[in-house]
Amino acid sequence: MKRSLPYIKAGFLLVLVVFLFGFAEKRHSARKINDVKVHFTDSENLYVSEEVVNKLLIQNDGATSGEGLEALDLNRVESLLNAHDMIENAEVYLTLDGQLAATVSQRKPIGRAIGNSSFYLDRQGKVMPLSAYYSARVPLLTGFNEKNVSEVYPLLNQVEKDDFLKKHITGIHRLPGGKMEVHIRGCDFDVYFGDSSRTVLKFNNFKAFYKKAQKDEKLNTYKKVNLQFGDQVVCTKK
Repeated sequence: MKRSLPYIKAGFLLVLVVFLFGFAEKRHSARKINDVKVHFTDSENLYVSEEVVNKLLIQNDGATSGEGLEALDLNRVESLLNAHDMIENAEVYLTLDGQLAATVSQRKPIGRAIGNSSFYLDRQGKVMPLSAYYSARVPLLTGFNEKNVSEVYPLLNQVEKDDFLKKHITGIHRLPGGKMEVHIRGCDFDVYFGDSSRTVLKFNNFKAFYKKAQKDEKLNTYKKVNLQFGDQVVCTKK
């Protein structure tokens, strides 16, 4: 009997743990959602408001204040948020005190197409609709549509990563044949970029040219700067 006592105690403790776990789980499931909390990962301006996210969280039987936790499908609520045009990624979870929380990453525009159709191109190279809440200060794209806008993504992606280019490039125009022209802030000359090949090399050459011409006070003496050859900058004077 003494030998079996430890096994009896262990069995009793196991049953007790299972009972307490089941009891706690049942109590947790019976609890009500008492609040909805939204956190945006970006500190920048919002392209989708907290109010809109809250509405998405509570619509279509997603999560209503006072609803039991057992009735909530977090995966479905999360999918609902991720389907929104302005949201790049959303994670939905429940807190111990009964809050339904969502951590939201917005899509980030890096260029804005204007013309017959207006839209953004985001940092992943995807078309993004304009926002009713905020207008992004990004390079303007002309001559592009939703079918050919992917051609300009390598340029915009490089501009987004470079503070010098972000400061000086105001727009990109698409020429026939997929060639591109870059507009520079405060300069009279046109920058012929050519196609999107060797983007990093072309921009590095342009930066070197610009800084040298600015130092020599010759920026206003050019009417055209050609970067299409990649390994050199060809300039035409006025």
